[in-house]
Amino acid sequence: MLSIIISFLVSFFICLFIIRYAHILGHRLLDPTERGPQKFHENPTPRTGGLAILGGIIASALVFLIQKKDFALDFLIILLCSLPAFLAGFAEDLTKKVSARTRLLLCSISAILIFLFANVHILRVDIPFLDDIVKLIPFSFILSTVAIVGLSNAINIIDGFNGLASGVSIIILVGLAYVAFKVNDTFILFSCIVLIATIFGFFIWNYPRGFIFLGDGGAYLLGVLIGTFSVLLVKRNEQISAWFPMLLLIYPVWETLFSIYRKKFLKRMSPLQPDGLHFHMLVYKRIVKWAVGPKDAKYITRRNSATSVYLWGLTFISFIPAVLFWKKTQILQICVFLWIFMYVLIYRKIVKFKFFNIKGNSKKNL
Repeated sequence: MLSIIISFLVSFFICLFIIRYAHILGHRLLDPTERGPQKFHENPTPRTGGLAILGGIIASALVFLIQKKDFALDFLIILLCSLPAFLAGFAEDLTKKVSARTRLLLCSISAILIFLFANVHILRVDIPFLDDIVKLIPFSFILSTVAIVGLSNAINIIDGFNGLASGVSIIILVGLAYVAFKVNDTFILFSCIVLIATIFGFFIWNYPRGFIFLGDGGAYLLGVLIGTFSVLLVKRNEQISAWFPMLLLIYPVWETLFSIYRKKFLKRMSPLQPDGLHFHMLVYKRIVKWAVGPKDAKYITRRNSATSVYLWGLTFISFIPAVLFWKKTQILQICVFLWIFMYVLIYRKIVKFKFFNIKGNSKKNL
């Protein structure tokens, strides 16, 4: 309980300090409002909420060490290995000059360090003919690294609106914590709970008014940690299906894969280049505009925060069967493919102006 309270308070007060003194600390802390494909806020806002997330996690790690928890060292090692990913994003938050390739490289370094020093290996995917291959170290290394790097970028991709990435992360962590409790895995349980408390300390300031943003540093850090604990939970507990975290994480994971496909093969552009056609952006532009109000300045914050509610609902659609059937591989596999089908169907309907009979401008205005 002490670690939960301290991690929440540290995160909460770091956010408060940044919000209160951002104008004094310098313009580099503020995210400008110039229009771009991924700008949906009304006022210049600090995007260094990742510092609060890191501070809360460090505080909880120190409490674990002081309390001499048997998993304290493992938790600290994972945190230290995650720092390159955080620093890559945080440098971008401050300078706006760190290339996507450089950030991807540093996230990869974090994933490699976690594989080497935290013993975080994917050893099964619960597909019979693939499991024997995955157990081989080179293939396990590649799959584990790709999974953690991919999720770090996935959380960053969905970090577009007040409360979206942090809210989705909380939902995912609740699912991981619940199953960890069911199998009596105290390490993953405690780790997820302190992460939830830390995120909540930030969430209060981020939603609904958006006084501070998570930033790339916070998104990368959360992605690396959530990916790590997801892999560890399956590795440490054979009764848990490898498809449980896949279904639980399907929204950010599929958003990333679909984005790569859409940019690379449909738009003939680099997957690393930002655009305005992510699912959450279409929900904002098409559905929320219809439900909340026109794109006037007084509606921007309201529309921004309302968008996240739709995506939390999308996450809950996968969360519920995941926590109900965490042992049942075949059911989880079916749910994954049904969720993907639902996503693609809704995405297509929004683009074609068929969702809620919405009518609007031509596609070029997306």
